[in-house]
Amino acid sequence: MLDPDTKTTKLSAGLLKGVPLFSDLPHEELKLLITALDRVYLKSGEILFREGEPAEHLYIVAQGQLEINMASGTDNELVLNVVNQGSYIGEMGIIMPGGRRTAGARARGDVMLLSVSRLQFQELLHRHPELANAMVSVLSERLDNTNVQTFRDLTEKNRQLQTAYDELKSAQEQLIEKERLEKELQVAAEIQMSILPDVLPAPSGYDFGGRILPARQVGGDFYDVFDLGDDKIGVLIGDVADKGVPSAIFMARAHALIIAEADNSTSPGEVLRLVNTHITRLEKSTQFVTALFGILDVKTGQFSYARAGHEPPLFVGAHGEVHRLPHEPGMALGLWEDITLDENSFHLVPGSLLVLYTDGMTDCRNPVGQPFGLERIKETMKSVRSHSAQSACDHLLETLTAYQNGSKQDDDVTLVAIHAN
Repeated sequence: MLDPDTKTTKLSAGLLKGVPLFSDLPHEELKLLITALDRVYLKSGEILFREGEPAEHLYIVAQGQLEINMASGTDNELVLNVVNQGSYIGEMGIIMPGGRRTAGARARGDVMLLSVSRLQFQELLHRHPELANAMVSVLSERLDNTNVQTFRDLTEKNRQLQTAYDELKSAQEQLIEKERLEKELQVAAEIQMSILPDVLPAPSGYDFGGRILPARQVGGDFYDVFDLGDDKIGVLIGDVADKGVPSAIFMARAHALIIAEADNSTSPGEVLRLVNTHITRLEKSTQFVTALFGILDVKTGQFSYARAGHEPPLFVGAHGEVHRLPHEPGMALGLWEDITLDENSFHLVPGSLLVLYTDGMTDCRNPVGQPFGLERIKETMKSVRSHSAQSACDHLLETLTAYQNGSKQDDDVTLVAIHAN
């Protein structure tokens, strides 16, 4: 680190005159001092000293710049200051025997320093006692600057801590709100599932099945199978546009209205028309629901139904043929006061299977984006025509889930089946 020829570089006494510590020394003393001091040469990036090392010298920057740092060479390295020509560092090293460096110093570009040892400074102090006053003045100034910087750092740290606290508090509030919403959604899901039938009717000669798979915690699909008396069974399936809590609320209203009107009306078409009147009169949003409501006469096997914009049913005959029931255009409930419905009636012969479904079944996609489609439903129904209605629904949903193979479910899926045994 020391140049072999330490006295060859010509420096003016004016360099020391500009150093506050030596500014009051006589010119002749400054000339003697600058001649007596050792020169230290550093190349760019070279270390002068590291924090924690013994402090024995004061250094004056004669040329170049020094970088003052902490944790040098680590991931936590922090540059504290850059010392320019005419400045000095390490004064504590010559007034506190046994002291250690509180920070490190590294050359920023090529640097030449003047080194003042403790002994040299003590001899100078002996000749010029007034240096003590200068030292006190310089140390006081540096202490003031340090206090100011420390105050600024603490203020900034406090600001950062306050910001972090505010962010943490906001995150906690969001977490609490999220937990509250999740609990409310869970309650909503439980309420919604409670609307669905726990036990389906089991009249002689027929069995029923149903399955629902919401795309979210709560959904807009619904179904029901319920006894109307006089050997009549009501069969209902519906699909509210969109998903989530608003759809679930709309679903509950539509379901309740259909069940209520089914007890008082004579035909499925009349039920849906009355329900549409209620919804269009009460509902202020743009939501609507497709629905299929049918009445099965268990004595005759006659199934009469009305379809309000819903998917037409699929029928498997006793010989295994699968086809959609004849259908005409129909309008969803809740959009217009006067609606057109698709109304039909047919006979369920022994060994036949009728399946009602929502469009989430056909639209569900596999990982490459291909929809399950109507033809796959038909092919699956051929293999379950001799199953019970519930077994048919279960198998259809298992086949769909296997086809989906973990891809995102975009819509609710609901199935209702009637099996004439």
